Amino acid sequence: MKKTRKQKLKYLFRRVTYPWINRKYKDTVFRLLFNNDKKALLELYNAINHSSYTDPEALVVNTLDNAIFMGMHNDLSFIIDTHLNIYEHQSTNCPNMPLRCLFYVSKLYAQIFDENKIYSSKVKHIPEPHFVVFYNGVEQLPEVMTYKLSDMYDSDNTAPDLELTVKVLNINRGMNPELMSSCAKISGYSIFVAKIREYNTELPIEDAVPAAIDYCIENNILKDFFVKQRKAITMFSLYEYDYKSHLKSEHDDGFEEGQAQGIAIGEERGIAIGEERGELKKLASIATNMQNNGYSLDQVSDITGVAIADIQKALDSVKNTPTQK
Repeated sequence: MKKTRKQKLKYLFRRVTYPWINRKYKDTVFRLLFNNDKKALLELYNAINHSSYTDPEALVVNTLDNAIFMGMHNDLSFIIDTHLNIYEHQSTNCPNMPLRCLFYVSKLYAQIFDENKIYSSKVKHIPEPHFVVFYNGVEQLPEVMTYKLSDMYDSDNTAPDLELTVKVLNINRGMNPELMSSCAKISGYSIFVAKIREYNTELPIEDAVPAAIDYCIENNILKDFFVKQRKAITMFSLYEYDYKSHLKSEHDDGFEEGQAQGIAIGEERGIAIGEERGELKKLASIATNMQNNGYSLDQVSDITGVAIADIQKALDSVKNTPTQK
């Protein structure tokens, strides 16, 4: 039987350097909502777990700063009592989240313990991990669902020796009313996203985002947050929506062009060319749109987190691509 430890444990996170972590990560509106706000984070935790913690200082925030690990970055990570909580916001259905969370939690554990010390004969206690995804995409998903690492295994004939579950909470407007009533920031964020989508049916996204911000301010929905962070929220929202709007169309265009050219050199090579060209066109389209809205190349790099050299490469590649007749 697992021993219950009532005493409060403290975990010291040491900085571990990985050579492949070298990209700057830009905040999203969701992360901006809770970043550096332990009180709001505690309110969110209590709302999810039906708990009643009252001391924000009981939280130990350990979100990895300014880094993308293995191509992903979690939005919020913190410890309370003996529980390690990893929260992420997603606007797409992503059944690969268990594997991503496994990568991420492994890195967090590596920050707690020196690798050499785990060979000790004495048990090293670790915080129990819990994973939550807040979903607000346009695809219809239930209020609550679960991703399992075992669902990704090639074989399902035996009980897995390694399992990891991720709880997915739908935070679109009208979903999970109990959660919304218990956490003002989640409720306000849900309304903000819904208003952007509503206004975007008649207005370009450049106008829909400010209109949604104005609506929230005028209706006292997270008013202080939207007033104080208006510029950052606008930039992050425009980038997020611009990225999504170009992702499929530009990737598909580039994929088809590259695949057609690749017929002569083999289907597999053609697919690779299509994927690479689609990514370059996507990045170039985003950068061009931002420059047309007055952003310098340095600002585009700062907002997107992509190196100037990579942005320029994408712009040059599209510029030098012959136009098909």
